[in-house]
Amino acid sequence: MLQARATILGADHHSLHTSGEKGIEDARFVAFRDDDTSVTYYATYTAFDGQVILPQLLETKDFRHFKISTLNGPEAQNKGMALFPRRIRGRYAMLSRQDNENMYLMYSDLLHFWYTKQLILRPTFPWEFVQLGNCGSPIETEAGWLVITHGVGPMRKYSIGAVLLDLDDPSQVIGRLSRPLLSPTEAEREGYVPNVVYSCGSLIHAGYLILPYAKSDQSSSFATVPLSELLKELLRKAPRGESGWKDVGRA
Repeated sequence: MLQARATILGADHHSLHTSGEKGIEDARFVAFRDDDTSVTYYATYTAFDGQVILPQLLETKDFRHFKISTLNGPEAQNKGMALFPRRIRGRYAMLSRQDNENMYLMYSDLLHFWYTKQLILRPTFPWEFVQLGNCGSPIETEAGWLVITHGVGPMRKYSIGAVLLDLDDPSQVIGRLSRPLLSPTEAEREGYVPNVVYSCGSLIHAGYLILPYAKSDQSSSFATVPLSELLKELLRKAPRGESGWKDVGRA
């Protein structure tokens, strides 16, 4: 019988257990390619001990040996941190949401320390008036950094949207959907946390954006979106359809 076994490095089992005793939430995985072309898989996530949340970083090269560490610095706080898949102008880059409302961009010379942030996106449209955040690490395309977002609107309804950031200067927003890419259908609204669709990461395959998402903390599914059409819409910055993006295919 084959048995999978993982080794955890960089933290003792007691600290791992206590920091995430009540939950290890919203891991945003990314394949990070360094300047020497080596690839390391990172995941930023939130550890919850029942009282305090702690931003953590998981690191692995083979998904058998893992290193877990705590992110530090005055801006390593709150939830929703998402690492870019490569350095930008020689520095690490991260999306964040320190104030529970807006999206920020951070740079750092050191992966585990974050000291400054820059506001790049505020809630603008009705479906995201309460809160705006990312749904995973940015995806590099020829048109720019594709960022899948989540927005919280009236009745605490979570929807999924998208923005496009400049490749060389991600503080510049060059495209944004004015309507959700995905919103909970009637069949997806009921669950432990109702009226929510949410994702922590997506990928591009065969010309499509493949978007796994959770439905009201009850079940999960995935959607597919033609990448060329999505990028065209982002750059056009025009609404499409009354209830969202018309070319999303749900599983």
